[in-house]
Amino acid sequence: MSQLILFLARKNKLLGNLILGLSIFFLSKQNQTVLRWKLINGEKTLRIYYPLNYKSIVFDVGGYLGDSSNDIYEKYKCYVYIFEPVSQYYKILKKRFKKLKKIHILNYGLASRTQYINIHLAEDATSAYGKSTELERVKLVNIKDVLNKYRIKKVDLIELNIEGGEYELLEHLIKTNIIKKFKDIQVQFHNSIENAEERRKKIQESLRETHELTYEYPFVWEN
Repeated sequence: MSQLILFLARKNKLLGNLILGLSIFFLSKQNQTVLRWKLINGEKTLRIYYPLNYKSIVFDVGGYLGDSSNDIYEKYKCYVYIFEPVSQYYKILKKRFKKLKKIHILNYGLASRTQYINIHLAEDATSAYGKSTELERVKLVNIKDVLNKYRIKKVDLIELNIEGGEYELLEHLIKTNIIKKFKDIQVQFHNSIENAEERRKKIQESLRETHELTYEYPFVWEN
């Protein structure tokens, strides 16, 4: 039923606005943001509408099952680097994209320094900050070393969906000025870690010096 309501609301702007208006009475602020994102079909619009072409380079950090990378590649036929430290998801990605030479699957995550950490496995909520008792030891690699290894001077789009790790990585990129190598930064901030709102605002303020905010659905997706 919820999918039908969303479909009808997308087709009828008045109905969509009515649903948004009523949402303040029965949804939390966060769920209202999720609803707004779904009403514009953000997964198939804002998340993949970028000035990319077949020469562009995209980093998908936290690739999971590869749906986002697949959408980007299908639209632009660009170079995609998928970073996925969890072994079971890495294997799925290798199988899914094995025939596509422009998609590179890397079995590690990105961070400010190379290290090994324990990660809590929980499907699309897999996180170093999770609560799952199922753990895996995974590798994170210094993002600067990755750029140097593959001789990448500019990344046209980086997508960050790393369940809390986005704060530390972005803070590092800003502090070292490496952030200038990334044209578009599509990030899903997570509010499940301590001082999430404060750290998000500080990152946004710092990014204003090098980037322009083009859309913002707090703790859902922003660019």
